[in-house]
Amino acid sequence: MTTTTVRVSARTHDILQELAHSVGAPMQEVVEQAVEQYRRQRLLAAANAAYAAVQADPAAQQELREERAAWDVTLADGLGVC
Repeated sequence: MTTTTVRVSARTHDILQELAHSVGAPMQEVVEQAVEQYRRQRLLAAANAAYAAVQADPAAQQELREERAAWDVTLADGLGVC
């Protein structure tokens, strides 16, 4: 796997070293896990915001109900599960 350099503050570096030591993992792994967690957190926040926007808009709610109804007919299309 290729790597690159990312500059962080001395405080962040100290925290990374502390975390890496406490979990017994390289700092690179700690950073990778932290970034992945942050990515997932942002994805969930965006999904929640989109859902809240739909809930606040009656027209969007109706559109969603209609789309779900259209997709529901595919459940009985006779195709097997892949």
